[in-house]
Amino acid sequence: MVLAAEGKLPAARRSLALALLASLLAVAAHAETIRLIPEDRAGFRARNLFAWLRPGYSYGERYIEVTTTPPGATLDLFYVRSNFQKRYEQTEAPARVVLPKRAEAGPRDAVNIRAFLDGYRQREVSVRISSSQREVHLDLDPLPNRLDAVSYTYLAGRAALAFLTKESLTVQVQEVDGGFRVILSQTAKTEDATAALVGVTSPLIQSMEALQLGEDLLVRAILTQGVSVSRGGNYELRRRQARDELRNLWIYYVDLVPADGGTALVQHARNALAAIGSGDVSGCAAQYDVRLRASLEPAALARALAPRGSFTDPYLRTAMKRLGEVSPGGRIAMADGSSFNAGSAIELTAAMSQPGDALGYLALLRSFVDHVEAADQRRSTLRGLVAPEVDPASFDSYANAAEQAERQCLASR
Repeated sequence: MVLAAEGKLPAARRSLALALLASLLAVAAHAETIRLIPEDRAGFRARNLFAWLRPGYSYGERYIEVTTTPPGATLDLFYVRSNFQKRYEQTEAPARVVLPKRAEAGPRDAVNIRAFLDGYRQREVSVRISSSQREVHLDLDPLPNRLDAVSYTYLAGRAALAFLTKESLTVQVQEVDGGFRVILSQTAKTEDATAALVGVTSPLIQSMEALQLGEDLLVRAILTQGVSVSRGGNYELRRRQARDELRNLWIYYVDLVPADGGTALVQHARNALAAIGSGDVSGCAAQYDVRLRASLEPAALARALAPRGSFTDPYLRTAMKRLGEVSPGGRIAMADGSSFNAGSAIELTAAMSQPGDALGYLALLRSFVDHVEAADQRRSTLRGLVAPEVDPASFDSYANAAEQAERQCLASR
């Protein structure tokens, strides 16, 4: 048995060697060849007199196979001689980097390899030309932070853009012509967060997009015509950071605030809330409310409507109070059968602690938005209030289904 085992060992080693060779040949077959050879040779040195003693080493072909995990990383290749850059090339991994023969290079000549890929930390290594190393593999680590979600809320001339991440953010906000940029350092984007930005529009924002630039995430916002955040503009950018303990998330806000305070718009919004009647929250409007609530995830709905230090908090509290005023008995009915007195500050606060369960609240907010915003902005404004983390396309389907339920109710009368 011992002899049999010893007989199998060389075969196993040969199989492993063949597998490694096949892997290297596969990489080489797909690798791009880059010549990183300076135009001038290194100066003559005494060691060159003995180069003929090792002809294969001194005059043989010199190259390095460069691979990365994940593959496809961008490679910056620098040929350095005595701390001076002699040549630079850029390519994509995997790559074969052809170097000068060792006899033509100086003892301090080296190739510096820097690899970077969107969403990953960059890595850099240095290899001496005189060394025997022919393979370089770089494992790229994911960035330490990730943009899990983005939400945008607009109402009555003000807006808030929120970034939700697992770790505390290092953020730069830059005012540029026609808009602003938010740079999230060492942060990777996600598909859900990117989708939430697509289609976001309001009277202030024309469009937004997220771009991964190496280790940093750039969110670019284009403002609508007539809106400016530059010095002397009619809007200001304000920043704040908060912590969501329940979800273990950090939230960084960028608020767009009218330079004059937006007094007229605030008063218009208050008048709109005061104009809401019982017909806006009962009858077939109640069918809209039920259907939309059923489509939204309860925890996300509660987060969107609960007080969180946003400019929308006073409007939402006033809307909840108005719900009680137009409901039977002046009480706010909840989904679990309980109710709260809208005239009591304590009970109103209790209702605001579970706003997603208040019957008729979503229908009231829809009527409020309809009174405040232009027809082409009402859907996106409502989404920002009740479902800011839901992408526009999904919310459109939810709202369409709720409106269909309301229409069916009206048709059956």
